[in-house]
Amino acid sequence: MKKRQLLLLILLFFGCLGGEERIVVTIKGSDTMVILGQMWAENYMGKNPNVIIQVTGGGSGTGIASLINGATDICQASRPMKEEERRQAEAKQGKPVLEIPVALDGIAIYVHTSNPLPSLSLSQLKEIYSGRLKDWKDFESPLEGRIVAYGRENNSGTYLYFLEHILQGEDFHPEVQSLPGTAAVVNAVSKDPFSIGYGGIAYLKGVRVVPVKREEGSEAIEPTLENVVSGTYPISRKLFFYILGEGEEGVKEFIDWVLSEEGQVICKEVGYYPLQKVESSY
Repeated sequence: MKKRQLLLLILLFFGCLGGEERIVVTIKGSDTMVILGQMWAENYMGKNPNVIIQVTGGGSGTGIASLINGATDICQASRPMKEEERRQAEAKQGKPVLEIPVALDGIAIYVHTSNPLPSLSLSQLKEIYSGRLKDWKDFESPLEGRIVAYGRENNSGTYLYFLEHILQGEDFHPEVQSLPGTAAVVNAVSKDPFSIGYGGIAYLKGVRVVPVKREEGSEAIEPTLENVVSGTYPISRKLFFYILGEGEEGVKEFIDWVLSEEGQVICKEVGYYPLQKVESSY
């Protein structure tokens, strides 16, 4: 990630030196989507040297707040905007908010590579993260020991999705350790045999993904492309761009490219899944 950020700074620096006017597009928001946004930006700038695309994270909530305040051209979000957030943006900026699905994701459940746990149900995940199930001996696993649960900070779209769809509005247990970004969750889980975490499907280095059951007696489903596209995997979701009106100069062209076959192939290269059809009339 540091190499990509350095490349963006270099491109920005040399763009300022040249005599040709550069178009600058800013993208801010979801940490889940940062690596995808940076890969899109690098590939697009390689083909369009007059465009500079600056990508930063901070969480979906941070990106949405930036859109509301007019501080970014594109908000990346791993959750849908709330109606109240949409109203605030439109009232403050005087433009309609456009929602554009750009990729698909399955929220993966991570455990240490040594953890032999065969599967988890949605209700079991709720029990873990609400603090009612606290030891691995309570599961179909030879592992015994206190569960160490990792999650995301509360400005994360993934945090909110998990809160609404897994905990169903119940609070996370105070002992759940919140970390700033999916990469940090994966890193923590990869080092702790008694840990569990959740996050985007693209962040799988050094951890094992646990198949998920919708109900206790149902089939355990892995977050594969086919299962995410069909909705069979029970915690599948869309990833979004949000913009105001038609966007500033260069925004429409970039989004059209992201939604093209060429742009969607990059979803697979990063580890996410491409849309099966363009769902936006933008």
